[in-house]
Amino acid sequence: MTRYYFDIRDDTGLYPDEEGLECETQREAEVEAARTLADLARDLAPMDERRDVAVEVRTNLERVFQAALIFNRSRVTQ
Repeated sequence: MTRYYFDIRDDTGLYPDEEGLECETQREAEVEAARTLADLARDLAPMDERRDVAVEVRTNLERVFQAALIFNRSRVTQ
């Protein structure tokens, strides 16, 4: 198994995952990154205060991928 680290990055900085999580496949790490973003989305501020947020996934050897939640603040007219 490989240990993956799920660092959180937003406009205020990088918050490293010191513990990590062992996953059998990269796909498992991708699912965990998506779950982490969903958990972060539940705790979001009102739209005008929201920041883009990303989960940067790495192993002890390299950065593997990034999953992001990006807000487009443009207004839609109907």
